[in-house]
Amino acid sequence: MFLNRSALNRIPPTVYGPTFDPGSLRTGIVHLGCGNFHRAHQVTATQAAIGAQGDEGLGWGVTSVAMRRPELARALCEQDNLYTLLTREPSGTVASVMAAIHEAVFAGDTHVGLAARIADPAVKIVTLTVTASGYHLTADETLDPDAPEIRADLKGATPRTAAGILAAGLSLVRQRGTVPPVILCCDNVSRNGRTLRQAVMDFVALDGDDGLAAWIGEHVRFPDTMVDRIVPVPNADDRHDATRLLGGIEDRIPLSAEPWFQWIIERFDGPRPMWEAHPGTRFVGDVEVFERAKLQMLNGTHMILAYVGALAGVNTISDAACDAALGTIAARFMRYEQTAGVNLPEDEMDRYARDLMKRFRNPGIVHEVERIGRNGSAKMAARIIRPMRENLEAGRSVEGATLLIASWIRWFALHEQEALEIALADPRADVLRRICADARDDHGAQVEAFMAMESVFGPPLPDHAAQVARISRMLKRLTDESVPALLHELAR
Repeated sequence: MFLNRSALNRIPPTVYGPTFDPGSLRTGIVHLGCGNFHRAHQVTATQAAIGAQGDEGLGWGVTSVAMRRPELARALCEQDNLYTLLTREPSGTVASVMAAIHEAVFAGDTHVGLAARIADPAVKIVTLTVTASGYHLTADETLDPDAPEIRADLKGATPRTAAGILAAGLSLVRQRGTVPPVILCCDNVSRNGRTLRQAVMDFVALDGDDGLAAWIGEHVRFPDTMVDRIVPVPNADDRHDATRLLGGIEDRIPLSAEPWFQWIIERFDGPRPMWEAHPGTRFVGDVEVFERAKLQMLNGTHMILAYVGALAGVNTISDAACDAALGTIAARFMRYEQTAGVNLPEDEMDRYARDLMKRFRNPGIVHEVERIGRNGSAKMAARIIRPMRENLEAGRSVEGATLLIASWIRWFALHEQEALEIALADPRADVLRRICADARDDHGAQVEAFMAMESVFGPPLPDHAAQVARISRMLKRLTDESVPALLHELAR
């Protein structure tokens, strides 16, 4: 038997299941970006809210929209939108059947009508997890008008980008004179609500509708949020464990997540699910301090573990964090470089840093460095360059940032030489590989060309030539020396 609604009464009592009838759900939330993180994060909080609110909660079902590929949406439909979430505790695995998705659709299907779904008066909230690169932003976090996907949306009748879809839906709301939904960006973008609001306004202005842009600015709320949970790519072990824990019921699309869950949401008025029924969800007046701590301390440290770890021959974040040398470098980088501009008490930052390293070392979470290393050019400015710039201005060390940037450039150099064993995914991959090809044996020229890309790194760093020289020396060492031996030296 496969997991579906008819199988719910057969799941073992050791498995957590929905306390409501999934068949009675109605859509109150449209989510753009039906993926693994969404299924392990927003859906779990929404399921807790529906359960806590009883019959009133049944109006908070989620219509989850797959943006790029239809496979997951179709697999969800085949299982009545049910799936198993495996929480990987260090001491074992806990299984829960998730049922808050009311329907799953693919944005590329012409009959879906996303604008009409967003404009449905029953839809009170639109959430998004389309990854940082899915917003097509420049280094200063404004909409990139030259991005091919944005240009295609401006020319085409059916938008496929987040900005284009939201613009179409909000335009229809305005035409009908109804109340617009609250838009909640749940991606790792600095000041994500305000940034998305401006990106949507910029999109409609590019489309020639200044009136709609002004209306969005005045009437549509885009609260800031911060999300945090490690969700590895599903694998065969997940399917095996789900079937075992479900007592033989097969789930084609289970996924794993760590126990840690955090969702910080800027307070807003109006109807919403009781998301705070899920531990780790908080509504606050100012999200920015939590967001900056997470972007820099967690996401930035993830990047150094991924880029350096791959060069050292490790495959997962857990292995990288458990490596004596790299773990020491990462912990030092997190606490003494990545806390720049994080306005939290010292003891709270100490505790958060310890918790993060403990999470990174969890052997139950198989988080591949290849996946964490994706889309570095879209992440570099907010996560690495901003604290690096502040540290340089204050005269503090930037040794970790130097190692990280050099390691990232080394990924492209190796890939250009067909010597990188892992896949390389980045929206600017072709340009960056070409730089490495044009200056194959000149590390200084490679670094100078990379750092000149203001769309990635922003304006020049303080004493820019000295920083280029420092990164070039590190790149040369990563090229010429044993990486594990180099890390052992740097960790002293």
